[in-house]
Amino acid sequence: MKKSFKITIAVAIFAIFSLFSCGKKDSKEIEPVATPTTEEPYEEHPIETPVATNDLHIESNDQMQYSVNELRAPAGKITLTLKHVGKMEKTAMGHNLVILKPGTDISDFTLKAVEAKDTDYIPASEKAKVIAHTKVIGGGESDIIEFTIDEPGTYDFICSFPGHVSMMKGKLIVE
Repeated sequence: MKKSFKITIAVAIFAIFSLFSCGKKDSKEIEPVATPTTEEPYEEHPIETPVATNDLHIESNDQMQYSVNELRAPAGKITLTLKHVGKMEKTAMGHNLVILKPGTDISDFTLKAVEAKDTDYIPASEKAKVIAHTKVIGGGESDIIEFTIDEPGTYDFICSFPGHVSMMKGKLIVE
């Protein structure tokens, strides 16, 4: 019993000493400096459904990306502007936008497109599967095309520049 009493008193003294010494700082201590962070705090943004319009705009960049992967348009005449906001030349990082008919095998199309440099990577054997396409453009360039889709549905669009389709594809939804 005496032993447990001594332990209890030792624990109590230690606890009291800890409480009184918590606020006391040794003048030789160096406080850690907070490391500045470059991360922006996460802000939740609701995902907006693209509005259907007959005047579509999409951008491409030097990181092999389109600015959006979904476009919406009402059936009828559509104007589409593709703008390359990067700086690289079209021989190194060229982009186009090809709208394909439903049922087109994208892998087969892009395999054939590799050999079609002279026709903006639109293979002659596959022209019947293309609804519309821009020319291949480089950094700072843009191209505007006009076409008509009267049938509501979902249409694939891709960049047919060799190797780009894996990252540069999307859907055009015609309502």
